[in-house]
Amino acid sequence: MESNGYYAHSTKAGTFGGTLLVVLLQIQTAELLKTAVLAAIGAAVSFSVSLILRWVIRYLRKTSKVQK
Repeated sequence: MESNGYYAHSTKAGTFGGTLLVVLLQIQTAELLKTAVLAAIGAAVSFSVSLILRWVIRYLRKTSKVQK
């Protein structure tokens, strides 16, 4: 059994695998669904705000050119 630093590779892999398994078992389907819905809402709001700001900037530039 070769070691890399202080711990063997199998010890690191076992620790990582166990930790990952515990984390995955703790995640509930309702929480995952809620997170996905909130992410989708956030993306839609961000996209909408960027479109509105682009329209406002174009409108302001157009009106400032007309006044000059």
